[in-house]
Amino acid sequence: MTKATFRRSLYGAVAIAVIALAVLIPLGYLLPAVFLCVGVALGLLNTVFAMQSVLRFSRGETQPSKAKFSGSVLARLAVITVIAVGCAYLFRPSGIAVFGGLALFQLLATVSSTLPLIKEIRRK
Repeated sequence: MTKATFRRSLYGAVAIAVIALAVLIPLGYLLPAVFLCVGVALGLLNTVFAMQSVLRFSRGETQPSKAKFSGSVLARLAVITVIAVGCAYLFRPSGIAVFGGLALFQLLATVSSTLPLIKEIRRK
């Protein structure tokens, strides 16, 4: 993910959070709105850590190894999953919105990543 793609994802994440809060709070869904924002934030945090991990391995700051890289990916996803499941369980039923936020961010990140590719294809 490039800086421009990350920037688009960041702006999209902020927009999703603002829209969720603006729409859901007046409808009386304060906690689901907050947990949706938590899910979006977790997705954004995952992206930041993934970018840092890739940069660290590509710069040679650590010995490149598939096992180390895979381990860091699994650890990062495990922590995010535990936080999401914890929110969903401890704050049920509103906490399940964390998964909605994660899903929305993943969709946003996928679209943000494919936009440059689509533009390049259209040029040719």
